[in-house]
Amino acid sequence: MAWLVALALAGATGAASPSQDLGTSRTAPADRGDDRVGAIFSGGLSGTHYCSASVIDSPRGNMIVTAAHCLSGDDGDKVFVPGYRDGTAPHGVWQITRTVEDPAWTAGGDPDVDVAFALVAPLGGRSLQQTLGANRLAVDEGFDHVVTITGYPGATELPITCSDLVDRFSSTQMRIDCTGYSDGTSGSPWLIPGQGGPTHDEGTVIGVIGGFETGGYTDDVSYSSYFGDRVGDLYRAAVAQDAMR
Repeated sequence: MAWLVALALAGATGAASPSQDLGTSRTAPADRGDDRVGAIFSGGLSGTHYCSASVIDSPRGNMIVTAAHCLSGDDGDKVFVPGYRDGTAPHGVWQITRTVEDPAWTAGGDPDVDVAFALVAPLGGRSLQQTLGANRLAVDEGFDHVVTITGYPGATELPITCSDLVDRFSSTQMRIDCTGYSDGTSGSPWLIPGQGGPTHDEGTVIGVIGGFETGGYTDDVSYSSYFGDRVGDLYRAAVAQDAMR
């Protein structure tokens, strides 16, 4: 397992080459990369989508990453719908079975660890990662990256995407200017696009919308807890829990 964890935590090289204007959101295309991002629903597909999450590489292929404030509490009625569009679930509805969050978040809502990994049940005999592939997790990547953020505003039925340069807000928080990231986009991955992995399209996640003010108090400025050693430890804890199921 050690080499798998090392691979998942490996650093990324390169930067995004966005085709749209930096800082301006648009509707995300329906493609394999963007479909690794999905909406989190309470009460199933007929319920309400209120946060976003994405598939993250793991040994058993059952893991997503999001903001801790999206998944605190009972997991029983929460599902992940990758590639959700206009009421449809093109890649299925995946039941969230377990959430792993930092004790400092659980005890006091520490904004520096507003990150959670969640495990989902297999669907149709396949894992989530077998179905869609996955992006990798990276920690301690610094602040000077152009990332692409894709997520689901709660008031719409389509995902939006935007690319811009990450700013350092503090030693434990990152900031980015991207328009239109309203309620529902919490948990959206901060992705350095890449061409790795078996499908040659795996990017690297270095953050999720969350952290300061649970992700920001305006639609056009978003935040993330910095992914450092505490997030790496949290990922390893999630891998260990998945191995015991």
